[in-house]
Amino acid sequence: MPAAFKTVALVGRYKSRDVAAPLRVLGRYLVERGCTVLIDQDTAAESGVGDFPVVDFAAIAAQAHLAVVLGGDGSMLAAARTLAPAGIPLVGVNQGRLGFMTDIALGAMTEAVGRIVAGEYATESRTMLAAGVVRGGQTVLALNALNDVVASKGASGRLIELTVRIDAQFLYDLRADGLIVATPTGSTAYALSAGGPIIQPGVPALALVPICPHTLSNRPIAVAESAALEITVKRGADARLHLDGQPQFDLAEGDRVEIRRAPHAVRLVHPPGYSYYAMLREKLRWSESLF
Repeated sequence: MPAAFKTVALVGRYKSRDVAAPLRVLGRYLVERGCTVLIDQDTAAESGVGDFPVVDFAAIAAQAHLAVVLGGDGSMLAAARTLAPAGIPLVGVNQGRLGFMTDIALGAMTEAVGRIVAGEYATESRTMLAAGVVRGGQTVLALNALNDVVASKGASGRLIELTVRIDAQFLYDLRADGLIVATPTGSTAYALSAGGPIIQPGVPALALVPICPHTLSNRPIAVAESAALEITVKRGADARLHLDGQPQFDLAEGDRVEIRRAPHAVRLVHPPGYSYYAMLREKLRWSESLF
């Protein structure tokens, strides 16, 4: 049977030598099944695996029909930010810890990926965010995020003050350690730790989750994913902007962070039998005995 995905790119966990052996096993397995296999150049350099054509992300975006990420959620997030605009679907093999986005256990890797390339799979679209920083009327930063955009305090450790607007309507002034704007995918990440709701991926909503607000009545709120969000730094000389947990920009008082749904979504590929709710039970240990 011809492969459903003829060219498959392999992306490994950043700075991990442990990924070398499974990369070789999976790559050879895919070649035996008639796939052309590419390997990300950073993955090849870090792992020492050069058994397959080594290419950069631009080439993966241009040539691949599927990207298999061996790592944790951080590896999936990095791949999604780069490959989502090109429409390259992603599937994850878990080599991290929780792995909310990496469906496939390492021990089941070849069987699960084999079924996917044979055409047995389900696809899902996940909302991404487009974030920009406006300073003095000029956009000085524009990036995408899959999990969340966070405006937070900096090294001084002092509260910052933010003005939040939704569709140009004033929501509140917030004094807090920061504010998380999370997609449904990101609702099980930092936002969950800060007391935000879990949002099922099919729900077209974003969560605004204050981080340690000074006024305890400032609670998380879910808004339509079509909303245009504005966060202005009112006070907080060393505030910072993080996207998907990565520090991206030092904010200044008066900066405006604009956040909208990105024009493209991430396409995730799931193996047969995948269930979002089963994943939640497993990762959050909801079915474990308390005694």
